[in-house]
Amino acid sequence: MQRIYMDHSATTPVDTAVLEAMLPYFCEKFGNASSVHQFGQEARAAVEEAREKVAHLINAKESEIVFLSGGTEADNYAIQGVGMALRERGNHIITSKIEHHAVLQTCEVLEKNGFSVTYLDPDPYGMIHPEMVAAAITPRTILVSIMHANNEIGTINPISKIGSITRERGILFHTDAVQSFGKLPIDMENMNIDLLSASSHKIYGPKGVGIIFIGRGTKIDKLIHGGAHEHNRRAGTENVAGIVGFGKAVEICENVMKDEGRRLTALRHYFWQKLQESMTGVYLNGHPTERLPGSLNLSFAGVEGESLLLSLDMKGIAASSGSACSSGSNMPSHVLAALHLPPERLHGSLRFSLGRSNTEENIDYAISALKEIVERLRAMAPTT
Repeated sequence: MQRIYMDHSATTPVDTAVLEAMLPYFCEKFGNASSVHQFGQEARAAVEEAREKVAHLINAKESEIVFLSGGTEADNYAIQGVGMALRERGNHIITSKIEHHAVLQTCEVLEKNGFSVTYLDPDPYGMIHPEMVAAAITPRTILVSIMHANNEIGTINPISKIGSITRERGILFHTDAVQSFGKLPIDMENMNIDLLSASSHKIYGPKGVGIIFIGRGTKIDKLIHGGAHEHNRRAGTENVAGIVGFGKAVEICENVMKDEGRRLTALRHYFWQKLQESMTGVYLNGHPTERLPGSLNLSFAGVEGESLLLSLDMKGIAASSGSACSSGSNMPSHVLAALHLPPERLHGSLRFSLGRSNTEENIDYAISALKEIVERLRAMAPTT
């Protein structure tokens, strides 16, 4: 039986070059990056080299990059930090109904503490348009948080245009770029973004490390206290090996992003076309063109998504029924629910997210398996 991984939006394998770059910092170069002796300064130099690589990828200043534990912490930091820092100026935040739970649940916490949050409805393709944001702004609005690309359906939002509106109104703009970082071009000088979240393990780096970009002059309170680490932004001894790995993963992304984006877009198109030729009653969720290169969210009529997912796993194919952070929940995807899909499509959906290891041969094997499983499950389903 083949083993084919098609869940790269959940996580990615660590690149071998990334692992090789990390290994010395576990044993040989183990110093604390805050120590003044040679062991510590060796670690500090490695951290700053990684910071330079991250900043270069998104055209930011090194002083604007803060290392932390990942995208969830970065989202929490951005929203709570700005909320606390600007509370006297206003208490209104704008986000969307299809954000990652790290954003949604952080907003819910602030609501319990006197903040008002507007949750924008997406269009039928899962896109948030600039005019939606503009219409929701009030004199008390202090922050807008709209993700760059959706983690479940892959739809890409017009971030630069949304940022232009917030910049004109003097409102801070945060974007969760966990899914787009390293896959799509990001330019902090031109995209009108004040805060950005990204994670290492989505781009073939190690788990447990990520960044928040905090634009120069942005008012934000600390989320974690206890030391002056990371430019006095985030207390705690730096995860030197993880940061080094993240930096190496970023370096690789910068070299391959353009070509890999084209390859994955072509592979995604091949998958969708072949699937439509193989069976009926399959639907694409999300925007048909403005989507992440390797992302396909599909609904299969007459099939329950979890049954399809488990049957694929038995054939060695890894996919997802939604966000990895919602795994184990019996509730339908909040993203697909916000698109107002009919129940059949809502409960019969799967996400395939392609990556560097996937080939057309993988796609052919997956389609053959899907055809067999879908036909079997439809034959078993009760008629209506």
